Amino acid sequence: MRFLKTSVVAVAATLMASPLYAQTEITFGHVGGPDSLFQVSASHFAEVANERLPDEYEVVVYHSSQLGNDEEMLQRLRLGTLHFSLPSTIMSSVADEFGLFEMPYLVRDRDHMKRIEEEIFWPTLHPLLEDQGYRVLAVWENGFRNITNNVRPIEVPDDLQGIKLRTPRGVWRVRMFEEYGADPSPMAYSEVFMALQTGVMDGQENPLAQITGGNFQEVQDYLSLSGHVYTPAYITTGRAFDELPEDVQQILIEVAEENQAYVYEQAARMDEELVGVIEAAGTQVNEVDTDAFIEASQPIYELFAEEVPGGGELIDKALELGGAS
Repeated sequence: MRFLKTSVVAVAATLMASPLYAQTEITFGHVGGPDSLFQVSASHFAEVANERLPDEYEVVVYHSSQLGNDEEMLQRLRLGTLHFSLPSTIMSSVADEFGLFEMPYLVRDRDHMKRIEEEIFWPTLHPLLEDQGYRVLAVWENGFRNITNNVRPIEVPDDLQGIKLRTPRGVWRVRMFEEYGADPSPMAYSEVFMALQTGVMDGQENPLAQITGGNFQEVQDYLSLSGHVYTPAYITTGRAFDELPEDVQQILIEVAEENQAYVYEQAARMDEELVGVIEAAGTQVNEVDTDAFIEASQPIYELFAEEVPGGGELIDKALELGGAS
């Protein structure tokens, strides 16, 4: 009898460990490297969410474009084969109005961004994504972008003349650097290191956390602290998320919203620490003439206002919200 009871317990334990009782994996893909702000943000989200979720669910994060580039992951969200991604600039290819976040020197600081989020993103921009089958749970951060290259220090826009510069897939980023005199080309983040290493590209522009996250300092001679654009990142969902139980969805929504404070805290820390990391790799660091860049940026504002319906009003509203920063 004792042997029978022991056998029953052993069989039950085996069944519990079998695929029949396997956890449901909630997939989260992003393009950032293992040390990037994206990975820090997503990992913290997963850690907190997994503490609160029922045992049969687990958030699993895939960094470094393991589940595809930004464009591919957006498609997977719509198809229902991915639960979360963390797009940034590419959103301007989903809805033209998201080009607002490609306007140079528009967002002054994170407090300003919070006001833009509350008064522009949620009431005006987010519905445009919902029309395309996406849902954003919270606005996180990619960060303030700076320029690296292997030709010369960039101090004024004219210094960019002829430099082959990688940009993300956002039409307004390309047009901005064309206006400055560079030769910009959109390219997936996962391809940038090789392009810089081989000389296919002279330089690129990214937040410090993405520069070090991709180890670009290893193949770039100059870092120019332009801070030319602040890019939000959006924890974005699609069909697969909608198919999760409502209680699971609610937990994930709450954790995504709560995580913004942690993301901003880590982003500010990285802004302070990573210049030293890049300098230690032998990259020369310089400040830029911000006024010269702002002056050279005016045509981009005018084009956005002319070509995007309601673009002028979006710019005016965003700038107005920066008055109390």
